[in-house]
Amino acid sequence: MQLKSLRIFDAVCSTGSFGAAAQRLHTVQSNVTAHIKKLEEELKVQLMERSNGPVRLTPAGHTLLPQAQRLLQTHDDTCALFAGEVPPAGSLRIGAMESTAALRLPSVLAKVYQAHPHIDLQLRTGPTAALLDDLVRGALDCAFVAGQPPNPRWWAQPVFQEELVLVGPAPMQTLPAPEVLLHTPFLAFRQGCSYRQRIELLLASQGITSTRIMELGTLDAILGCVAAGMGFALMPLALMQTQQSRFGTHCVRLPEPLRSQIGVVDTWLVAPEQQGWSPQLRALVGKLSPLGGRAQA
Repeated sequence: MQLKSLRIFDAVCSTGSFGAAAQRLHTVQSNVTAHIKKLEEELKVQLMERSNGPVRLTPAGHTLLPQAQRLLQTHDDTCALFAGEVPPAGSLRIGAMESTAALRLPSVLAKVYQAHPHIDLQLRTGPTAALLDDLVRGALDCAFVAGQPPNPRWWAQPVFQEELVLVGPAPMQTLPAPEVLLHTPFLAFRQGCSYRQRIELLLASQGITSTRIMELGTLDAILGCVAAGMGFALMPLALMQTQQSRFGTHCVRLPEPLRSQIGVVDTWLVAPEQQGWSPQLRALVGKLSPLGGRAQA
């Protein structure tokens, strides 16, 4: 059953004649007749009674009319949504590192919601590797990840920059001595987290080839355990400035050249190629400022 046939049927019903419907739809009357006949053959019913007067619907025609109008309205609404003629609506599945979700996304998501309250925002957190896997599987519409993604076919844009600092339970003026780092566990997210990889780079720079890294599932768990004296962590400086009073942790910036080499991390928004974007995803990107640029209106 073609939408075109249903649109012609609706036009005949509203105008009362095949000829008037043909004029409204800028086609010929024989085309109108052919589409009505095709509908009747598909449904195996007679939809209209032909006579010299106005076309009259049969009981089958009266049953089809509201169904046809609902289908046509759904089609027209969908076309208007993707053409940007109506506000975006529907789900937007966002993935993010937990630190990004806690620090950077609340204000961004609030802007999206305030501008487009009919978007259903769904946020999933995880390490970069897992988020990229979810993006490949189609389980996410976009993801905020650490560093430029490896797939050149993805659309990607740097949106935030973080400076990683060493976090510990007591005040620190400088980076602890290698002996301290060697015998103190580090707390991190599970494998696939970019910050965890930088812990390994930090230790390697101090001549430490192996140390104990404890995997904890949440940001609160990591900071709570650091505050309790279980070990160190690497976290964004901006995040620690907002969480220090809550957890009582302390941090120290990495010395140069370590800070430039491993301590600065760009957060990228990654998504499929733009031709596959939903209106909801376009709305999110429009509220983000790329590094060195401005967000779209």
